[in-house]
Amino acid sequence: MQYFYGDKMLLRALDETEFWKLQEAEHTIVIRQIVPDLEDEYVNQLQNYEQTFSQTRAAAARYMEAALMSGVQPGSQLERQIMQFLNICVRQSRDFIAFLNMISVQSAAVRDNPVAVTVVDHIRRESEYYVEIITAVMQFEQRA
Repeated sequence: MQYFYGDKMLLRALDETEFWKLQEAEHTIVIRQIVPDLEDEYVNQLQNYEQTFSQTRAAAARYMEAALMSGVQPGSQLERQIMQFLNICVRQSRDFIAFLNMISVQSAAVRDNPVAVTVVDHIRRESEYYVEIITAVMQFEQRA
């Protein structure tokens, strides 16, 4: 993400969040489909992540709408709420990354499926990318 968005950085971060939470939700489905013999506990966790990511995506859309309607003034309550929300989103993705790392090691169904190993690793890298860009935006906003 480029830094030329100026006072629209938080809007861009919300837009990215809406997109990446959709991606993460879809990634939970991809994993379940390419690893049909995935252990039940991991299937359940992926289903929970799917629901959580979908809810987070909807919240990002609501924040975007509120920000577009009222504007985001530096130091405003809305800006603080968005920053807190983005912090939660980053933690959520970090938890998902840790989960992906865990199933890569602990799930025989994943380890024994070369395609699954590659796909899970790719999905992990995409979530890491999201974490990096949103973390950069939050650091930029805190300095501004």
